[in-house]
This record gives sequence, structure tokens and C-alpha cells, in this order.
Amino acid sequence: MTVTAPREGQLWSRCGGCATLLYRKRLRRNLDVCPECGEHARLDAPVRVAQLVDPGSFTPLPERAAEVDPIGFVDVLPYPHRLSAARAGTGLAEAVVCGTATIGRNRCALAVMDFRFLGGSLGSAVGELITCAAERALEERLPLVLVTASGGARMQEGALSLMQMATVSQAVAGLREAGLLTVSVLTDPTYGGVAASFATNTDVVLAESGARMGFAGPRVIRQVTGRELPDGFQTAEFLLRHGQVDMVVPRHALRGRLVALLAAARAGRRPGTPPGVPGQEPPPAPARPADGPARPAPVAEGRDAWETVRLARHPGRPTTLDYLDTAFDGFVELHGDRLGGDCPAVVGGLARLDGRHVMVIGHQKGHTTGELVARNFGMASPAGHRKALRLMRLAARLGLPVITLVDTPGADPGVDAEQQGQAAAIAENILSLSVLPTPVVAVITGEGGSGGALALAVADRVLMLQHAVYSVISPEGCAAILWPDRGAAPQAARALRLTAPDLCRLGVVDDVVAEPAPGAHHDPEAAARLLREAVLAHLLPLLDVPRATLVRRRRQRFRRFGAARTGVRAGAR
Repeated sequence: MTVTAPREGQLWSRCGGCATLLYRKRLRRNLDVCPECGEHARLDAPVRVAQLVDPGSFTPLPERAAEVDPIGFVDVLPYPHRLSAARAGTGLAEAVVCGTATIGRNRCALAVMDFRFLGGSLGSAVGELITCAAERALEERLPLVLVTASGGARMQEGALSLMQMATVSQAVAGLREAGLLTVSVLTDPTYGGVAASFATNTDVVLAESGARMGFAGPRVIRQVTGRELPDGFQTAEFLLRHGQVDMVVPRHALRGRLVALLAAARAGRRPGTPPGVPGQEPPPAPARPADGPARPAPVAEGRDAWETVRLARHPGRPTTLDYLDTAFDGFVELHGDRLGGDCPAVVGGLARLDGRHVMVIGHQKGHTTGELVARNFGMASPAGHRKALRLMRLAARLGLPVITLVDTPGADPGVDAEQQGQAAAIAENILSLSVLPTPVVAVITGEGGSGGALALAVADRVLMLQHAVYSVISPEGCAAILWPDRGAAPQAARALRLTAPDLCRLGVVDDVVAEPAPGAHHDPEAAARLLREAVLAHLLPLLDVPRATLVRRRRQRFRRFGAARTGVRAGAR
């Protein structure tokens, strides 16, 4: 079990994980992480602040912890005596340290809890201090970073302690409505009322390696259920697998992750404009046309549709993660739908494109059989669609453009997916994308299969790689329904008009992105360069369009596919 970091006067400390005797100065140089086994010792709040913020940048809030004893609680000792002992033992006024600081030159408000002070419990004074930090963030339009370490609500304050969960959550909600980033960093341990409120209702939830988090503690769960708990229960890795946190970060990388998140939030802000509020942006620059570049002539066809299908499915074709590694910079992956799942068929997170911060979301297949199976062949579950939607909404709140990379044979058709509401999850994505107040550029990079593809492709600009395909159904599925045998799949492929030139002529696709011959799999780096250039060409004109106009044009774009507008007989109305 994790132990508290050694006191200043100690020369040696024994690791709580492997029992190795460690020289204290060496341990401190390693950020209080055991160099032998990687055990992360608990940090007190001042040490945590010193590790995270730029030197000399932390300014404590002027608010002081109030003296509270609302219900005159007495157990073995009166509550005021316990408070006095905690203050003497920690040198802190309460179980949280709050202030403003810069992290990698990105200014933010900061609240860091200290488990030494009555188990980091959430009382009225703690709730008030964290709320003041959130209000300072709202007043100065700063991101808020919360570092949690708590056993839960403070029992000595009764129901007033319980109310702090709502008080702080309400302050976090105010920041969300204002489009200001909120980040929580879960450290060991984070339980009870803190876990069930502001530790998990922020925009991004990071878990430090070795952290444990849950509503009820393991001992309570065993007593209530009478069951043994699985290995690793409530650990950071367990939380990641079950979609509860965005990422697990070792202590040495934690500051860097926060720098990347805060930099993205700052880049997404337009001066003087509350993010997420449509119609408040500056007018479009006259030098940059709002409707984007003129559509180039479609790439010459010269290839049979069935051959194009086979190229789109080529196992060597670059995946979303390949493009993130080559066409984009500084990718920070965010995980989980926050409802219990982290679908491996969808990856997403923050990245940079030509120095601009963007949110990138895409289907992930893989190249080997093992990778394809692990990623479910790029077929997203409802959890994958919900994860994508969470990231899209976060991008809109932060004022960041969204880029989607579509490569899926379709949504997961399994029994579990149906039980978890696959149809509703896809429908919610399509609906939300149609009104998302931020630029969206979609690229069909391989297979664009049915509703699973459209769930990421309701966009201001839809691009398509030269040898990609996009269709309402697979050729095999179409042949099985309409032809006597599945051998008619090549014929069905031709009939479906699913190639990039076909769809460009139909107006479904705005631009065809060339691929290196004979396909993207032959030269993935060249393919990435071409994709990068095409995305930038279509994204840049969208950045100056007021958000209300952006949403209106996006809806008009898809409205034109109605029967009367595509030359199909509309029928009686």
C-alpha cells in the first residue's frame, strides 16, 4: 500500500511497495517514486504544488479557512481538537491549498487536497475554498486544475459536509457553461463524496499511476456484498479499462500532460469571446472566403470499384493512430465514455495541426490480425460513439476545431451493442454534430460503412482519400440481399457508386485527396502529408466563420440531399 512521502528530517525511507530502503534525497529527486518498483508515495499539498507549477508562480488565494463546528460533534475528542491537531501536524489551515499559478506558462486556478489533514475529508471550509478557486477561475477566465486526495465527506460536519458535493459541482458547472477547461487529477486515495462529485465531473480526468478511486472503499464493499474483489479493483488501470478516466499518467509525466491540456485550452479561446456561445465571434476576414476553397476536379477514376474496395481494406493502409503520429503533432489521447466503457475501436484526443490545437477523433483498426481483433476491426460500440461525442462537446466548449478520420466497415452489430443502445448512440452523435458550434472536417480514410461512418462524418467539409469507399452498405451485404449469391459483390460495388469520384459528383464529398501510387499503404508518410495539406486547406477558411453561421451552413449542406434537391421525384407532399 502506498505510504506518505518521508518527512524532511529523515535520511532514509522504506518503500511501501517493495520494502527497499531508499536514500531520501534520491527518492525526492525521483519525485517520491520508488526507483526500484515504481511505487508512488503520497505527496503533501505543498510538495505537489512545487512539482506541478512553474517556480515562483503560485499565489495563494486571499480567502482563509473558516473556523467551523456546525453540529458540535464529539467522538473520542471534540471536533475542534481534531482540527487543531491536524493544523499542527500539517502546517496547513485546512485539507486543501488553493491559488493561481502558471504551468508551462499557462495560467490557471489550482486546488490541491492534502490527505494528511483529517484524511483529506471534504468539509464546509474545504468546499468553500475550492468553490472560491473555481469562482476566481470564472472571474479571470482561467482553467481550473483540481488535485484530489480524500477519504470522502467529513463526518464531523454532518449533512453540511454532504452539501459541499453540490456546492463545488455547481461551481464546476459554471466553468463548463463558460467554456473554461476543468481538469481533475486523481491521486491515491480518492473516495466517497469527493469521488462522486468534483473529482469526476470535470472535462478531463487524469489518474496518477498508483491512484485508487471509488465511491465506496474496498472494505465496505466486501462487508456489504460478501464477495471478494477482482485483482486491481478501483486502481487507476482498472478505471481506465472501464472508461472512468481519460488517461493514467506516471508522476514524472503529469506536469507535461497538464501543460499540453492547458495550452490547448488557451489556443482555443478567441480574444473577448466566451467559447461555446454561437454568434459572438468577430466577423469573417474578407481575405479568406467563408465557403472554403473551390472544389478541385475529381481525381481521375481509372480503377474498378471492387478493386477500390480491396484497396480501402488493405491491411497496410494507414490507420488513425498512424496519421496522428505523422500528419499531426503532440497527440494526447483521452479515454472513456464516463459510463463504464472505453471502446478501443475509437481513439481521440488533443493534437496540433500546423501549430493549431485541434480535437482529432477516428476509428482505429490495426494492421495485424491481433490488432484488428483487439480493435474490433474498427467497429465502434455505443461506448465508442459516446466517447467520440464527449470529446466533440469538449472541443466545442474549448473553441477547438474537430477533425474526424473515418475508417470502419460499420458500427458494432453485436448483441451487447444492441443491449447498450447502439442505434440511440449513433442517432445522438448525428444530431449533436449537426448543431456543434465549432468547425468540423471529416476525412474518409478507408472504409466508410453506413451509420457507423456517418456518426463521425456530419461535418462542414467531408473529404475522401482517393482509394477510400463510402456507402450505405457493404458490397457483400448488398449482394446478399439483392443478388442470388455473394459472388456478386464486385457487381454490387459498381452499382453502389461508393468511390471518391462518384461521391464527389453526387455532392456527398467536397474534395478527393490524392494518394501515392498505387495506394496510401505504399508510402504512408506521403499519404499523411497529402492528408495534412487537404485538411488545412479546408479547415482554415472555417476558422473565421461565426458559429451561428457555421451551424446554419452545415445544416443546409445536409438539407440539400432531400429528394427534391437531388433530382429524385419528391412524390406527393
